[in-house]
Amino acid sequence: MKTAQQWFDDYAVSHQNKTNQTIHYICVPAIFFSVIGLLMSIPPSFLTSFELYNPFFENWGFVFGVLIAFGFYLRLGFWYFVEMCFLILISIIGNHWIQKHFNLLWFSLALFVVAWIGQFYGHKVEGKKPSFIKDLQFLLIGPLWVIQKIAKKKR
Repeated sequence: MKTAQQWFDDYAVSHQNKTNQTIHYICVPAIFFSVIGLLMSIPPSFLTSFELYNPFFENWGFVFGVLIAFGFYLRLGFWYFVEMCFLILISIIGNHWIQKHFNLLWFSLALFVVAWIGQFYGHKVEGKKPSFIKDLQFLLIGPLWVIQKIAKKKR
């Protein structure tokens, strides 16, 4: 398996343009957030059979987040795992709030579509294909790459 730095270096190849990077800083977290929302929109009938009554545990967003976090991010490194768990938790809390006040499915669908339009526009500006066309695992690297880039700017 590649190291986190190898993933980041490969991802950065098609993300050199400042406009594309800025778009990614907005759209990658939005896509991640919307995917958690879409998963949370799936009826929890399977999960409730296990009597998981906590609203944060009683959704597919949590199940997916935990499986991906343990299965992918933990292998990259403990602190990457912690950062992504934090992002997953924020996404679940935010989507839970949206679910109480709006239609989560429609909100998540709209956000997902708009954010992907932004992503493809960014890559049109960049003049390079999105990384995930080469390897779907880049869809999991994108959010972590954004966290790392933003953290470096604040230092």
